[in-house]
Amino acid sequence: MQRELTIDAPAAAPAPPEQSAERTAASGWVLRGVSTAYLVAGFAQPVFAGVYLSGDFDGLAWHMRGADLVSYIAIAHLVTAGVVWARARRAWPFWASLALVTGVTAQYFAGMWGELWLHFPLGVALVAGIAGMFAAVWRRPLPRRRKEVRADG
Repeated sequence: MQRELTIDAPAAAPAPPEQSAERTAASGWVLRGVSTAYLVAGFAQPVFAGVYLSGDFDGLAWHMRGADLVSYIAIAHLVTAGVVWARARRAWPFWASLALVTGVTAQYFAGMWGELWLHFPLGVALVAGIAGMFAAVWRRPLPRRRKEVRADG
């Protein structure tokens, strides 16, 4: 008579995903770095505006410098997203970044012209968009996609 084990054997660990297909490419890491800087600069802008609105007039100078910085980072983000499109064959970061650059440009000029009816709500939307972009870029790997080789020539 054979004894039966009543304790289940531990389940085998799932096989790790193929490393080469799941690792983020160098261009993806650069995009993640630029997205992080974009997020920090984007979140600093309402802080500087709040400092100004609370009565410290130096906050306006910080807000203006921050606007320049956010604009420069937005352009760098667009360029980096273009590189990701070319290297990793992922177009969505480019198109999302282009939408953000368009919003940042409109935001910049609305602030310069004193159009606060547009500047405030657009600023809120941009901070949300930048945060969404940050989350999307960091959420999944951005591996480099290779062109498939056709067997039939």
